[in-house]
Amino acid sequence: MKSGLRNKAFLVAGSLAATLWAGTALADGVVLRALMEDVPETKIIEALLPEFEKETGIKVEFEKVGYGDMHDKLVAQLVGGESQYNLLSVDFLWAGEFPAGGWLEDLKPYVDKTGFDLAPVIPSMLDLLGRTDEAMPILPMYNYSMGLIYRTDLLENADLAAKFEQATGKTLAAPATLDDYVAIAKFMKAEGGVNGAAMQGQRGDPNSMEFSNYLFAAGGDYFGKDGAVVLNSPEGKHALTLYKDMIGNAAQTGALSATLDDTMRLMCAGESFSMVTYWWMLPQLDNAEACPKVAGKVAISVMPGGHGESGGWGWGIPKNVPDDQKEAAWKFISWVQSKDISVKRALQGHAPVRSDVFTDPAVLEKYPFYAKAGEIVAAGKSFPIFTYSPQYEDLLGTQISLAASGDATVDAALEASAKGLQELLAK
Repeated sequence: MKSGLRNKAFLVAGSLAATLWAGTALADGVVLRALMEDVPETKIIEALLPEFEKETGIKVEFEKVGYGDMHDKLVAQLVGGESQYNLLSVDFLWAGEFPAGGWLEDLKPYVDKTGFDLAPVIPSMLDLLGRTDEAMPILPMYNYSMGLIYRTDLLENADLAAKFEQATGKTLAAPATLDDYVAIAKFMKAEGGVNGAAMQGQRGDPNSMEFSNYLFAAGGDYFGKDGAVVLNSPEGKHALTLYKDMIGNAAQTGALSATLDDTMRLMCAGESFSMVTYWWMLPQLDNAEACPKVAGKVAISVMPGGHGESGGWGWGIPKNVPDDQKEAAWKFISWVQSKDISVKRALQGHAPVRSDVFTDPAVLEKYPFYAKAGEIVAAGKSFPIFTYSPQYEDLLGTQISLAASGDATVDAALEASAKGLQELLAK
């Protein structure tokens, strides 16, 4: 989810005047500081910070940056004497590395002490972020399972439908398989006056996440049931072949260097038929003020083929900060992940990690597509999560980029990707 753009921090000023729980007073001057990815989810939470400060007296500051700047900046703080970030936003790709490094507080004692109810938190999200029987290093913040967003008005266009049927002998409709999707996207590029797909092909996180959807949709996977690496399979080869075809014949110019931000701008401007992306982008696009050219003309589905990539972010507390800051961080985490605040976030487009929010009547009344979102989350599969997940993102992303640009064959890129995964797992 790299945006590559660095934004200045939004500061919430005021004075501290609250206690966390009975008998534990916060020291004067405690301010929570978090490094956050500059995406809609962060902005949704940011808008609620004044409410938290009014309720508790605790001040929160978000430093918003592009994804590509986050990991190294956080690690530099976590391995130091005292982290300037005393509230952590943790990507699931780091959920192996950060606990293994001994950098995170176990949140289970905080849950037990304050009585925070974990029952509504979706178990798969807790497991994705490293929950075990012994410890819980990260509490889920939001999910970013991926699906397909597409333009319904283009599928319903009579002229395009006639041309598509004449060219293929098939009815123009929402794709049911990955091959169907590629064929429709290429047709839209050639005949629809738009890009067939807005693709985030920048090597690393963007293209490794995007490709994972093609892999799962084609029936492939990273690991077999026995845990062996199975990426270099016929299904994997088919997925990478189709991904390369899409980059070359359906995507926007410059797709190999494009990020999530670029794809969002293209879809919002009405310049693309589709994008494989995080399901919670739909309310951002289906907004008449923000995206008037496509609002009311977009829909979302499970990735054609039945499975897409799933991921999520969570909250953590660094070990290398004072106890009063840890307690303040938990106060915020338990507040922002409560049912009431999660519903408020969902009404603004938040991607819930609580089952009771996905089924909340007010949420479904405003966003009926959350029922479809639940299907996307349920069908999602995970990128390899282990200590070296970030390194594997870069390795895989490089090979995908080489194959998509024609600088490596699909076979060679897939073989190198599988071998690299095996070598990192063995470290």
